[in-house]
Amino acid sequence: MNSVDYRSSGVDIQEGEKAIALMKERVRKTFTREVLSDLGHFGGLYRADFGHMKEPVLVASTDGVGTKLKVAGLMGKYGTVGSDLVNHCVNDILVQGASPLFFMDYTLLVCGIGYPDRLACICIALTHPQQMGL
Repeated sequence: MNSVDYRSSGVDIQEGEKAIALMKERVRKTFTREVLSDLGHFGGLYRADFGHMKEPVLVASTDGVGTKLKVAGLMGKYGTVGSDLVNHCVNDILVQGASPLFFMDYTLLVCGIGYPDRLACICIALTHPQQMGL
């Protein structure tokens, strides 16, 4: 039986670690006290404190990345894709009367394989809306 590892299945741990090193400092600046985990794990931990709400409801949103990444790739510019994705998701949440708590999207799975610099550029761009208080 052939053994299967991450690399043979398309996941390069070292490339992921390079991308995290490039973006970690900037992304950490977006953390609130509710964020309980750091980058580099397979999931994020967030302390949900809804004590100030009478009947809390979580509202979630995710957005498609295909067209945005296609245009970014054609232009060779990935620095605005992150803000675009965050803003689309934040808008979807705001129009329902909710407040954005955190952001999680699958963009990085689509564009990040083998391109740690590109992945870091998009993640850093994801931090821009959070820095503006969204």
